[in-house]
Amino acid sequence: QVQLAESGGGLVQAGDSLTLSCAVSGRTLSSVFMGWFRQAPGAEREFVGYISWSGTSTYYGDSVKGRFTISRDDAKNTVFLQMLSLKPEDTAVYYCAATLFMKGPITAAGGYDYWGQGTQVTVSS
Repeated sequence: QVQLAESGGGLVQAGDSLTLSCAVSGRTLSSVFMGWFRQAPGAEREFVGYISWSGTSTYYGDSVKGRFTISRDDAKNTVFLQMLSLKPEDTAVYYCAATLFMKGPITAAGGYDYWGQGTQVTVSS
């Protein structure tokens, strides 16, 4: 089993930065493939990005590419989502997700087995 707990959400203004954390328990980061997703009211869950088992490979959705960065601290077993130049359209509940095995498209929610409870990010204009 893998347990995930996000933190760091909040209310910010457009142009501000925010870093979300996802604390992982039950497995070390080297054994899980981690993703970040977000969901705005009335919208489907959207892929934000992922970081590979080794931590050396990352990939981002088009809407956040160049502004968001995923990193991790193996000693703390924590994954981070650094968000720069935030826009009102970034407002959503942000979730971290994990899978132990590749079983589907890794940019889709169905590719992950474990989810955190989510943390709200609100960007005011």
